[in-house]
Amino acid sequence: MTLVRNFGTAVRHLRELQGWSQEQLAEHAELNRSYVGEIERGSAIASIVTVDKLARAFGVPIERLLRPVADKDKAATVAKEASASFDPASIR
Repeated sequence: MTLVRNFGTAVRHLRELQGWSQEQLAEHAELNRSYVGEIERGSAIASIVTVDKLARAFGVPIERLLRPVADKDKAATVAKEASASFDPASIR
């Protein structure tokens, strides 16, 4: 499923941009490390609650995680756009 793979790729790229291990991302998102790995590989379909946890951990809106990411440069652009436009207070 393309959506699931694209989501996993976006999660992996944003994690790498943060300089986090899968374990560190799992801690920030309150998830299991092996589940984070499954998401990144596209072998697990994340629930909306999990997508929200990941978005909050990265400090980006959910829609940023759902955009296809072709390469690391594009992921960096997505992360920069997200940090420039995201207001954490808007999700409370």
